[in-house]
Amino acid sequence: MNIIITLIVYLVVFGLIWRLVSMLPLPAPIGQIVQILFIILLILMILSITGVVHVVSFPLVRW
Repeated sequence: MNIIITLIVYLVVFGLIWRLVSMLPLPAPIGQIVQILFIILLILMILSITGVVHVVSFPLVRW
């Protein structure tokens, strides 16, 4: 249950950061590179929180 709550919290924060970055007036090639980097970070974040890979150490949210 704690993993699900942690995943939801990180995805909400990640989505807010993605939304703020997407509002920046970036040229098209740079915007695509930033979008690809965000997708890679999202995949790494999900895999790290679920324990599949240990690339990034995300702290668990304690309630």
